[in-house]
Amino acid sequence: MPELPLSRPDPITPPPEHAELRQAGVVRIATAFGPAWYVTSAELAVAVLADPRLDLTPPGTEVDVRASLFQDGPAHARLRRLVAGAFRPARVASLAPRLEALAEEYVDRAVAAGPPVDLVEALAAPLPVAVIGELIGLPPAQRERFRGIVDAALVADPMSGDTTAWDALGGFVAELVAARRAAPADDLLGDLLAPRDADDGRLDDEELVALVQVLLAAGTLTVRNALVQAVVRLLDEGRFAELDGGDVPALVEEVVRRAGTEPFPRFASEEFVLGDVTVAAGDLVLVSLEAANHDPARFPDPLSFRPGRREQHLGFGHGPHFRLGAALARAELAAVLPVLARRLPGLRLDVPIGEIPWHRGLVDHGPLALPVRW
Repeated sequence: MPELPLSRPDPITPPPEHAELRQAGVVRIATAFGPAWYVTSAELAVAVLADPRLDLTPPGTEVDVRASLFQDGPAHARLRRLVAGAFRPARVASLAPRLEALAEEYVDRAVAAGPPVDLVEALAAPLPVAVIGELIGLPPAQRERFRGIVDAALVADPMSGDTTAWDALGGFVAELVAARRAAPADDLLGDLLAPRDADDGRLDDEELVALVQVLLAAGTLTVRNALVQAVVRLLDEGRFAELDGGDVPALVEEVVRRAGTEPFPRFASEEFVLGDVTVAAGDLVLVSLEAANHDPARFPDPLSFRPGRREQHLGFGHGPHFRLGAALARAELAAVLPVLARRLPGLRLDVPIGEIPWHRGLVDHGPLALPVRW
């Protein structure tokens, strides 16, 4: 039985074992949390992520249906409807000038600090915090504290049982919610606090804190990792210069396809057949989006970097738990990367790819530091 984590030649190259495992589509695999079903084909990944028989919580687990987006069925759909409005396209589009201004600001700081400089510390970590701060009206004086909480969450294992980092984020959010209730504003928190229709009602404090916890973590950790992975990938592919005046959205989509961010684990609520195997009720099912996004049955010559592919990737997931912040993540990457390429056209890694310190969890992962020169 294969065992996670699978070995790989370097942090950005998929495990060679994926090619063999993909022939079966779904296989039994050993993990630190016990055996699981491991899905590697694009076809089965799409099926699993949309299957109502697979839940984010194990059968029998008591879940507060108001608690957060980490649930399934009608309760999840209701909360998602409420949150989706706060990420409406007009709001994301209106951020474009501010995103570019923030990119210029943090690239200025990187230039002043180096070379060499750690691109995570100088740009990738603080910039998403500033963007989320803009969305929720976070006072600048609180951003460093918020970033410290997010940094702790980055290395916290969601299945370890240690909730210290998550609890700290919850306390921080509770303070924000109380402040916004006292002083309403036209921002993301203001949208979530506003009364809703009769069927959905309004979010109470418990719901709101849990929802904003998820949004803040996803909006900072995901973009932080995606931004640094994008730089590594584009430098490795020799495509970094294309960001200045090139087809940036197409480059961003191909970077996201090649990245290895994974969805949360699923648990079978009942016995069913998946591919050629029988999944028992309670079984853990893990989907490898990295493997699915390199499935040659869906993506011809999948290891080649081809911006402009017509095939839709699964980099932001699929189905009812498709990442709500996908549009914002795309907007941030499309705003920041061209500024970085224009200001630092000679950017290069200061260490071999294999020596980049890399955090690899079950969901988000990426470089903990990225030494660069120009």
